Amino acid sequence: MTRIVVVGSINMDLVTQAPRFVGPGETILGERFLTVPGGKGANQAVAAARLGAEVALVGAIGDDAFGRQLRESLAAEKVDLSHIAQLADSASGTASITVAGGENQIIVVPAANARVTPAQVEHAQSLIARADAVLVQMEIPLETVEATLRLGHRLGVPVILNPAPAQKLPVDWLQLARYVTPNQHELAILLGADPDEDFRSLMQRAPSPVVLTRGGDGAWYREQGEPIHQSGFNVEVVDSTGAGDTFNAALAVFLHEGLADAVRKACAAAALSVTRLGAQGGMPGLHEVDAFLAQQSG
Repeated sequence: MTRIVVVGSINMDLVTQAPRFVGPGETILGERFLTVPGGKGANQAVAAARLGAEVALVGAIGDDAFGRQLRESLAAEKVDLSHIAQLADSASGTASITVAGGENQIIVVPAANARVTPAQVEHAQSLIARADAVLVQMEIPLETVEATLRLGHRLGVPVILNPAPAQKLPVDWLQLARYVTPNQHELAILLGADPDEDFRSLMQRAPSPVVLTRGGDGAWYREQGEPIHQSGFNVEVVDSTGAGDTFNAALAVFLHEGLADAVRKACAAAALSVTRLGAQGGMPGLHEVDAFLAQQSG
């Protein structure tokens, strides 16, 4: 069984379905409201667990109703919770999400996620040393992202950096990552580059191997030489929330099969995830991905 450690955020997603996005000062009637577990760290942990991996999550929640619900939902997915801090003096993180026309708008309040520390990462060293891959995102303090990259590099464990929400990072941090997984916009921010520059040129300038997501167009990946394209899969989009997290989780889970196969399976898992509502609600199981790919091949 593939062993994955995720270092990242844990949120309660407050999801509103609406006929369209509202403008400033405008009020419209929504169609549906849901509270569903989310956060990029928790999403990636759940997606990896559903794809058959043994998963541990390093993160923090508040000692509140959302925190208790988040812990219960992660436990139900068989995620190892031994490195999740429950903070008595903090609320749990939240994300307010509006979904309209298959797209989404999101406002994140980090709360307890802002207190995930490098010390927590170091405390999980023995766990990380046994992992096949580590996933880290940027909804937690940057010093903790750096600590994760440095520890993984020191232990020889591949770290996949999902640079979202994006900001410019030091080159030496990026060089510590086995793969960086931005979209085109995030890659430009990460490198401090012109967002209108061709993404393939940006990929070649990056100081680490890049797997770049392109939504319905699939993904591009590069270790050496020219970037290679993996086409997307044609599905009916219901909700794109969590598609990137599903992609990253699948990439980590299948990485041992080789990058090309891992990217193809990641694109398939992400495509399946957008056909249902909710970040974690849409995440597929391993058998679903296998059946989907078999159908595409047939």
